[in-house]
Amino acid sequence: MNAQIIVFIVIFATLYLFIDGRVRYEFVSLSGLIVLVIARVIDPQDAFLGFSHPAVITVASVLVISSALVKSGVVELLVVFLNQRSKKTTTKIMSLMVVTSILSAFMNNVGALALIMPIAIKVAKDNKLSPSILLMPVSFASLLGGMITEIGTPPNLIVSSYRTIGGGESFRFFDFAPVGITLTLVGILFTILIGWKLIPRRKSQDEKSLFNIESYLSEVVVTESSKMIGRNLMDFSRVYKLELNVLSIVREGRRIVAPNAYETLMLGDVLIIRAITSELSDLVKRTGLSLKGAKMDPSSSLSSKEMALVEVVLREDSFLIGRTALQLKLRNRFNVNLIAISRKGVSSIERLKSFRFKSGDILLMQVPVSILQDTYSKLGCLPLAERKIEIEGNKDKKKEVLPLLIFIISIAITTVGLLPVQIAFSLAAISLVLLKVITPREFYEAIEWPTILMLGALLPLGSALQSSGGSKTIANILSRVSIVLPPYMMVVLVMCITIILTNLISNSASAVLMAPIAFSLAKFMGVSPDALLMSVSVASSSAFLTPIAHQSNMLVMGPGGYKFTDYWKLGLPLTILVLVIGTPLILYLWPL
Repeated sequence: MNAQIIVFIVIFATLYLFIDGRVRYEFVSLSGLIVLVIARVIDPQDAFLGFSHPAVITVASVLVISSALVKSGVVELLVVFLNQRSKKTTTKIMSLMVVTSILSAFMNNVGALALIMPIAIKVAKDNKLSPSILLMPVSFASLLGGMITEIGTPPNLIVSSYRTIGGGESFRFFDFAPVGITLTLVGILFTILIGWKLIPRRKSQDEKSLFNIESYLSEVVVTESSKMIGRNLMDFSRVYKLELNVLSIVREGRRIVAPNAYETLMLGDVLIIRAITSELSDLVKRTGLSLKGAKMDPSSSLSSKEMALVEVVLREDSFLIGRTALQLKLRNRFNVNLIAISRKGVSSIERLKSFRFKSGDILLMQVPVSILQDTYSKLGCLPLAERKIEIEGNKDKKKEVLPLLIFIISIAITTVGLLPVQIAFSLAAISLVLLKVITPREFYEAIEWPTILMLGALLPLGSALQSSGGSKTIANILSRVSIVLPPYMMVVLVMCITIILTNLISNSASAVLMAPIAFSLAKFMGVSPDALLMSVSVASSSAFLTPIAHQSNMLVMGPGGYKFTDYWKLGLPLTILVLVIGTPLILYLWPL
């Protein structure tokens, strides 16, 4: 079979599986790569060259640097400082979007969102606003900000590398800035003037209303007639076959939050349990416990100085997705006590053990304070509660400033051309470990391996499209259209195709597929490839129409209470603005 036909079959199959979503992106990408190797379209020796691509190395380095910046607290202090000065709703939206876009220009999109999202939710709660008004603008700002620099988003790095095919140099660090900054400012201005009014107002949800767990919490007392005196909590299941979640024990005025299964019960103990009415009556009848039945405040009853009650949202790359709490053994393996789950604004308290997790689910759980950050990392989730910044007198100020200083130096080295971006940022990431700002373990945990796997596997697919002549075939078809349409309309057409792709699959995948086509099209038209490559870069970041278009959109879906169809209401006008303003701007700065 012709190599070109095989490449097209693999690409269409990959696109279908990306849109279907039942198989994770990285495994789809790797499968496509292996098929092309077996079909001898890609030489086995070249199969994994994508993992040494400058874009992959730079993305991994940026993830490490972003993690160090978050850990240092410097960026977080800046965010809190700026948002304390918000007054009107539009000012709040503008402040949050400006900060998010600036952060997103220099760090991972999701990392920037992770910093801002808890603050946006707190701002909404304090001002009695629906979180939906703030969270979608923040998500879109993380995408707009990524357009500003070469490291702002993986598509910029991918597109930059394709500029070298014809013997030219890759785009420089701030070559993306004129277009990126303009479109970011236009996006922010539109959102604060008109766009925020297009966002559906979802019911404001604070910690209590989101889960409404009070109605599922009961207090039972260990009385003299109770059969549980001297027994441990495990006996509820082992002896009485009761599936009971004891969230807290009050003993002589002292709270034992999230007690372990071997905790022995004593006379007078008050147990705070999560149970529905039928389970509660069965418990009282079989064990002799007495129902106290008083109303309680979950935040004070279920947390302590040692144990935190936290809300988190599951990331797209969380290993919890597709599994149940019973399979994962959260309590035993991670010391996490799952209390409730909310999906698209609907909370679930019952049958949590068999509940299958999905990306964007919000979890309410008890976690020891000492392992909070480690738990977020291990479970692949982001906290929704506002982060408290503690300034301690004995804190190592050097480690607070060093990540920012190293990052600024690496940007300066890249900007003046002393070192290419992948070398400068790799050096920065390694320096953070050598200077003990982060540990080797934190270095590896900061890297989003699914993203690295997907990029490393997709890049050879883009090369196969080029080497097999597939990109030339598509470019040839488009070049026939260029006979009828003026050149500037070809830029619009390439942007439109890329926007459709990026809203159905990932922005990285759309850039990998469209960059070689744009380059070949420029060659057929006999024009400079810069404008067409830049249009692919901008369009790949215009993932405003669906929640599946980008991980940032998916992460705000649950906390914002959004429906799938909510995104295009603000996203479509923004997309049109990108096309209307971005096209002439690209053509002015990068003439054909």
